[in-house]
Amino acid sequence: MRRKSPLYESKVEYGGWTINHVQGCAHGCRYPCYAMMLAKRTGRVKSYEEWCRPRAVENALELLDAELLRFATRIDSVHLCFTTDPFMYDAEVGGPVAEVVDLTTRIIERLNERGIGVTTLTKGVYPEDFGERTRSLSPRNQYGLSLVSVSEAFRLQWEPGSAPLAARIAAARRLAEAGQRTWASIEPYPTPNIDPSSENVEPLLEAVSFVNSIVFGRWNYSKLVSSSPDLKGHYARAAQSVASWCDIHGKTLHIKKGTPLSDRYVADVLGADPDEADDRVSERRKVRADASCAERRAS
Repeated sequence: MRRKSPLYESKVEYGGWTINHVQGCAHGCRYPCYAMMLAKRTGRVKSYEEWCRPRAVENALELLDAELLRFATRIDSVHLCFTTDPFMYDAEVGGPVAEVVDLTTRIIERLNERGIGVTTLTKGVYPEDFGERTRSLSPRNQYGLSLVSVSEAFRLQWEPGSAPLAARIAAARRLAEAGQRTWASIEPYPTPNIDPSSENVEPLLEAVSFVNSIVFGRWNYSKLVSSSPDLKGHYARAAQSVASWCDIHGKTLHIKKGTPLSDRYVADVLGADPDEADDRVSERRKVRADASCAERRAS
């Protein structure tokens, strides 16, 4: 398929410029997927089955070169992706979709050549040789994994075409161990009536303990979520646990609007300079430590 423009400025609260160079996604998430609903509403796909048969944008690189001539001076970083997956998983072969990964890598290289940092997010896996390839890419890049549960039963029901959780985590961990900056998206975080393991978010946090930054948010657009007992209490406890864990472990945290503590944890996770993000975390940890000292003196 061909498009007129793959590069645009997103209205996502923690995002900025983004590229969606593939239409559809083999992961077939059933949250429901906002991107799929939008594609159906605008007539770009007719069904869930069509959405699950992704098609790469054939002229993506050609369009990107033209648009960088217009926008490059306005762009600090670009995110891949908000309506598709840049490292899409092929469940039939048990590995990445080669065509998508190749196009993604070439886009990252093209942006880095212009001095533009890139962030990625996937429910798939980064190829085993990708850590070596990142050595020639910008150190400003950040590589993310989407993980909202440690339950394989949950994944099979709600993210049926995505990579197994252990493979997803291992692939991102390899990049972190290779010295690359990594981050985790923990949203939409489920309720206990959907995923009993969501009662305790800490095992999930420990599974991604190698990342530098985290985005956390509640699950919306679902009658199942709305009918969950103690809905407000569940998300208040989960958000506090995530915030406390990030404070203790020195992680940059952004909590999405509509989720408890979203007014207190606002971070430019995708666009911030890594050193500035670390400075913010250090300051928050200092405030927390000072408060703990004051409490001990008072007692």
